[in-house]
Amino acid sequence: MKQQLVVEVIDAHDLMPKDGEGSATPFVEVDFQNHISRTKAVPKDLDPVWNQKLSFNFDETQSHHCQTIDISVYHEKRLTEGRSFLGRVRIPCSDIAKEGEETYQIYQLETKGFFSSVKGEIGLKIYISPPKNSPINAIRSPVDPACDIQVKPKNNVLTISASKHSSSSFSVAEFPIRGPAKEPEIEKPIEPRGETTQLHKQQTMQRPRILVQKRPQDASSSMNKSIPSTMNTSNSQANISNQDNDEIRDTNPQLGEQWPGGRSYSGRGWLRSERHTSTYDLVEQMFYLYVRVMKARDLPPSSITGSCDPYVEVKLGNYKGRTRHFDRKQNPEWNQVFAFSKERIQSSTLEVFVMDKEMLGSDEYLGRVVFDLNEVPTRVPPDSPLAPQWYRLEDRRGTSRVRGEIMVAVWMGTQADEAFPEAWHSDAASVFGEGVHNVRSKVYVSPKLWYLRLTVIEAQDLIPTDRNHVPDVFVKAQVGNQILRTRNSSTSTANPYWNEDLVFVVAEPFEEQLLITIEDRVHPSKEDVLGQISLALDAFDKRLDHRPVHSRWFNLEKYGFGVLEADRRKEHKFSSRVHLRASLEGGYHVLDESTLYISDQRPTAKQLWKQPVGILEVGILSAQGLLPMKLKDGRGNTDAYCIAKYGQKWVRTRTILDTCNPKWNEQYTWEVYDPCTVITLGVFDNCHLGGGGDKHNGSNGGRDSRIGKVRIRISTLEAHKLYTHSYPLLILHPNGVKKMGELQLSVRFTALSLANMIHVYGSPLLPKMHYLQPFTVNQIENLRYQAMNIVATRLGRAEPPLRKEVVEYMLDVDSHVWSMRRSKANFFRIMSLLAGMISISRWFREVCNWRNPVTSV
Repeated sequence: MKQQLVVEVIDAHDLMPKDGEGSATPFVEVDFQNHISRTKAVPKDLDPVWNQKLSFNFDETQSHHCQTIDISVYHEKRLTEGRSFLGRVRIPCSDIAKEGEETYQIYQLETKGFFSSVKGEIGLKIYISPPKNSPINAIRSPVDPACDIQVKPKNNVLTISASKHSSSSFSVAEFPIRGPAKEPEIEKPIEPRGETTQLHKQQTMQRPRILVQKRPQDASSSMNKSIPSTMNTSNSQANISNQDNDEIRDTNPQLGEQWPGGRSYSGRGWLRSERHTSTYDLVEQMFYLYVRVMKARDLPPSSITGSCDPYVEVKLGNYKGRTRHFDRKQNPEWNQVFAFSKERIQSSTLEVFVMDKEMLGSDEYLGRVVFDLNEVPTRVPPDSPLAPQWYRLEDRRGTSRVRGEIMVAVWMGTQADEAFPEAWHSDAASVFGEGVHNVRSKVYVSPKLWYLRLTVIEAQDLIPTDRNHVPDVFVKAQVGNQILRTRNSSTSTANPYWNEDLVFVVAEPFEEQLLITIEDRVHPSKEDVLGQISLALDAFDKRLDHRPVHSRWFNLEKYGFGVLEADRRKEHKFSSRVHLRASLEGGYHVLDESTLYISDQRPTAKQLWKQPVGILEVGILSAQGLLPMKLKDGRGNTDAYCIAKYGQKWVRTRTILDTCNPKWNEQYTWEVYDPCTVITLGVFDNCHLGGGGDKHNGSNGGRDSRIGKVRIRISTLEAHKLYTHSYPLLILHPNGVKKMGELQLSVRFTALSLANMIHVYGSPLLPKMHYLQPFTVNQIENLRYQAMNIVATRLGRAEPPLRKEVVEYMLDVDSHVWSMRRSKANFFRIMSLLAGMISISRWFREVCNWRNPVTSV
């Protein structure tokens, strides 16, 4: 279906003069698919306003991802025929919004060639419009000046530079509308008509997923010790006595999807062949027998109760998995997956039992299905899921059929199977209750954080409770658990003035409200509330640059009115009011981790994001030599899982029980927007495996114990190279640094564009708002602490929860706290740096004092 591509040319600013008299007569020409349309020319104006719509046919059935819209600005020569180039912009078709979601955007004009002299910017709206009843064709001649409607250009917008060779999303900003205005006219053969300007929310342009084709690499050639890989432990300031055991070691694991023994397991057994794939090429392949129990039908009722409370028990050797049971249901549906590790298979047959749960005595046997493992098919992604089949139940001896059927699917696969994360695992068979959810692997996403800047300007007509008291007024603002207050007003009047900024951290979705209270200090230990107001956070403007938003007056509610005084509240025709300016800052990056180990530097607003420069792939292989973290049955054991954090994405591996040498072999991928970032990986002991009992919880109050942490700086990785290292897990104890084990990882960074990489290295570390309107050091630390609390609270509400102690350890919540050990380590670092200068000064002093005869002579 054909639609209309509408390019609304609003205005331009600061164009290059071309007429020899310090001015220009500019017009705009738009080229889309070799169809050209232009606006009228505005004489003698370097800041022209057109407000014209140019329309083109747009076929949505065709692919437009590789096409661009060429918008050029020219100076029209009046005396002689011809034109002079003033600048151009190329906009990818992938960034076009739909009608109703368009926003006013400013683009920096670009040069056509190396020797072109161009300056200025152009303001546009571009969107896709549904087809009208009458056809709209692009006009290839200038529009009649009578159609021009003069509308003042919008000022509070962000200037964006559109790259020639990049399809990145452009920044979008809302602009204020002070009064009703008419919509600019569309260039059509019919008579133009006026419309009302609509103000829409900012458009969030979603970037398509980037697919990188992995090239096969030889593991032995990729392990070169000469290439450093940075690792920072949780307390790198402390001295480590045994350096040989705490160094990063190269390892040589068998990575990639290699079937064991050089053979591939096919539908009818082990075949003499070899199969390679790039699905999970950074981890060792682990094989599992998957059993999906879908549902059952026509189950027989109990002869005693007359009902059926069925559940399914899956048995393979000594391992048993069990579904939940249903009360009084003869046609239950479970849809549950069981995964048995191939390394622990001790039987050649798989038995699936259907049981009837009894309140007293043993459960009643209803039937079973037996599978021969030699006949189990193999499924390897991206194959579609194996279709389950109905099987008739048989008695215990297997000689006759009984009433009832069960739908089951059985296959052999790897950890690349999509059923792997949600499956019940045989290596966690002892987990029960809510602990089943706490052993599974999960991916978490940090909430989207904003800085809320509240500027308290002034208040008017405040009425103190005591008329004889000289008011000493201040403003207190609260968002959730964050409470900030202004200084006391310097003017003791009923119209105090502050003009003070208060900055909070808030997260989407905005659940809290901003509570503003004006209080009068009548006594050093007593304040009277003169008025208050509660404001919703989503009502504030989202600011993308340093340009200020408009301030507003808010009427205060008199403090103390209750439900019984609702009628009296309506009688108040006069009230105090407060003058505020509030905005959600989208141009900042909300710091929730230390800038030394930062993993993300993008601003909050997605419109300001750049294209990623690379892909980071991490294979979490295993851990070796972990120390026992708790006692179970008189012996020490560890139930370890690993957390990796980079950017807004957190990953959690499954928990491996009762072993000090766990093997995870899980692979994850992140987009890299800046190589000057750090990925953090931590290993923890899971203490939430039993449903509230003491079977696994140990004696630490149910808090997951930290084992160690590893940091890898992306800028130290060579592009397209595979690193397989074993990193020491070090942790700081009161008696010094202690090695808790080793974490084996495989890491690969793939660069997407060398030009983008060079551009990122030449850009500042943080978004430009951090330099235009910087925060103080104390503000940064306080805001970081509040951001960390919000992230920990939101991730703690997931299922399974990412607990607060884990988030705090990964984000270094106590990094700003003063430490004697850290202070001593920093002192010795400074002394070692200055040791050479001190030695030279001491030698020179001895020379001057004739204490060093040889040098003095």
